[in-house]
Amino acid sequence: MLAVPREHEGQAETIGQRLRRLRHERGLSQRELSSPGVSYAYISRIEAGARRPSVKALRMLAKKLGVSADYLETGSEIRDIDQRELRIADAELQLRLSDDPAEAERKLEELREEAVNAGDAPAAARANIALGLAAAAAGRNADAIDRLESGLEMAPVSPSGRPDVFATLGRAYAATSRPDKAVEVFERSLDEVEQDAPEDIAAQIRFTTYLSFALTDMGDLDRAQSVLDAALEKADAMTDAYSRVRLYWSVARLNEVGGRPAAALDYIRRAIALLDVTDDTLHLARAHLLAGAIMLSQGRASEAGTHHEVAEKLFGASAEPVDLSGLYADQARRATALGDATTAVAKADAAVAALEGDEYPHEKGRGLWALAEARALAGDVDGADQAYREATMMLEAHGHRREYIDAYRAWGKFLRRAGREEEALEVLERTSDLAAQPLTSDTQTQK
Repeated sequence: MLAVPREHEGQAETIGQRLRRLRHERGLSQRELSSPGVSYAYISRIEAGARRPSVKALRMLAKKLGVSADYLETGSEIRDIDQRELRIADAELQLRLSDDPAEAERKLEELREEAVNAGDAPAAARANIALGLAAAAAGRNADAIDRLESGLEMAPVSPSGRPDVFATLGRAYAATSRPDKAVEVFERSLDEVEQDAPEDIAAQIRFTTYLSFALTDMGDLDRAQSVLDAALEKADAMTDAYSRVRLYWSVARLNEVGGRPAAALDYIRRAIALLDVTDDTLHLARAHLLAGAIMLSQGRASEAGTHHEVAEKLFGASAEPVDLSGLYADQARRATALGDATTAVAKADAAVAALEGDEYPHEKGRGLWALAEARALAGDVDGADQAYREATMMLEAHGHRREYIDAYRAWGKFLRRAGREEEALEVLERTSDLAAQPLTSDTQTQK
């Protein structure tokens, strides 16, 4: 039997051409291919391009030809919408595994545009969400918020189904100094998880701890404590070690911010003990860093060094800039406490340099505060004054209430020691005003 060439080489094959090719490949006549409801005359008109087959006819013809109805109609074994989903899934996988995510992001952007033009909202939403997660991982938090919010608006998903999306969105709001928006995201997520999956204690604890972090950032320590107290009541029922880690970590952080270092150290040690038996070196490093910070607040600078060394080793050569900045800032504080001005200045400079751009203003403010203390120890009065000025401005806009008040107080005391009494008085008056300011929802929202 002679092979039947594809007609109009280089052009897309029509349904009629595809039907005739498949019929000839299988050695069937039009009459042999026909069946009740699909006459050979009907098949002839389809092959001639005079008729378009109905859905029923497509299914019957496809079954006799041994192909899918989608293939008979489009020439593809899967529908465009399914094929797009597969391409998005491939790009998502490439995004997770590749050292250079730029190519995967470019593919996702193209797929998003394609989906929008095709009216395929679920695919467009999925691509947007993937791009949002990638942006957050790269520290582009403002872009992440735009992408994730857009994706959720196109095709809503639930916090119980995609907790990573809502966790990332809330953390991005927190990183851009909008803890009030982070609180909204985490409260809504916690409510929905409790309703949709009341048995999923791990997910509830996850969003509870995120909510407590956001409330702490906002300065609402009483409410953060209330949220955690409710979660602690469920602690005995937890079998998931990571849920316990999240809970203990949150309680430690709340106590540290609230000026209760002994309780904070107790809970972060519990978290470290649980993390020690896992392979999660990143969170173990961060836990040791928090333990070191708590010890510094207790005046135990020498002991804090052990935690800093462990954290630095665990972070390794590929540490995130925000982690490096936090480590260097705490190492600078330790060196200042031990009277080592040279090391203190070098570490504080490194803490500030680790963060480029404006993605992490709170962490940069902490680095500048460490630099101010280090320069003060080194006798650089003007340099310290400038660093204090930048640090307090940044921390007041993006830090915790207790933190920026302490930074202002330290600046005022420094100016007084430097003999700049008038400037010191202005700064200390500002400190008193901030300390006396009631914690209102308007104040929280501004922060």
